[in-house]
Formats: sequence, C-alpha cells, structure tokens
Amino acid sequence: MANVTFKGNPVTLLGNEVNAGDTAPDFTVLANDLSPVTLADSKGKVRLISVVPSVDTGVCDQQTRRFNEEAAGLGDVQVLTVSVDLPFAQKRWCAAAGIENLQTVSDHRDLSFGKAFGVAIEELRLLARAVFVIDANDKVTYVEYVSEATNHPNYEAAIEAVKAAQ
Repeated sequence: MANVTFKGNPVTLLGNEVNAGDTAPDFTVLANDLSPVTLADSKGKVRLISVVPSVDTGVCDQQTRRFNEEAAGLGDVQVLTVSVDLPFAQKRWCAAAGIENLQTVSDHRDLSFGKAFGVAIEELRLLARAVFVIDANDKVTYVEYVSEATNHPNYEAAIEAVKAAQ
C-alpha cells in the first residue's frame, strides 16, 4: 500500500492499491442530486479522477479549481472530483466557485470509491489525496497517491497522462 501521511501523521488506507496497467475497479458514488454514479457511466471515455479530502479546504479547493480549468481544454474527457463531502455541500461549493467543467461526486455513503481505489483513510473517514487516469477501455494509465495528504498532486503529469490516453 502507498505510504501516506496526513499533517505529518501516518494513516491507514483501506482497500486495495491501484496501479497503472490495472483494470479500474468499479465504484458507486453520489452525484450532487443524489443519483448514483459508477465507472460504467463514463464507459468509452478517458477519465481523470481527482481525489480530495474535502473541497472546503485550501489545497482541495485549489486542486479542484485547477482541474476544472484544465478540463475546459481536454475535449471529451470525464473529469470527476471525489470526496466524502455531502452532495449538498459539494453543490453549494461548486456554485460559489464557478465549477462547470467537472463533476463533483460524494463517497460519503459507504466509501465505495475509497475502498476500491485504496484511498479511504481509516482514522479520519476521509479520502487521501490522489489522481487516477483511466482510458476508454477501463485500464488505469496513471496513478498518483500523494504521500502527504496536505500537498498538491503533480498536475502537469496528470494532464499529460490524460492527453496520452486520448
């Protein structure tokens, strides 16, 4: 498993670590209107999945805004931001932040995504910061588990991986 810290303290990640070359595991999260969202819903598209502990915090806010900006130039790519924030809070945050090019989804109900991708933090019931790129055939082509959950991911590498998967 990836070694991840949160504010310098080691945390336990639940689930299985996902690696480039793996078939992406399925998951069910909730859209802002409480409808289910699964991996199969975007079958045939390249997906960039940005994982954040909470959109209401500084680095998560910046990460989501950055991928929203990048999404505008990526063409037919499904960009998701996953957190355990309630769908209502995500919707309110997106409206206030002007987020229009990506979809926020909530893993609060049963940590389906967090456990499937090995990012559920047992001690905090939050998700560890990570980025995954999945190609149109459901193969994982890029993985970054950010070693310190309060740090930024490598945005440039993630965007290059999306372009390479198109």
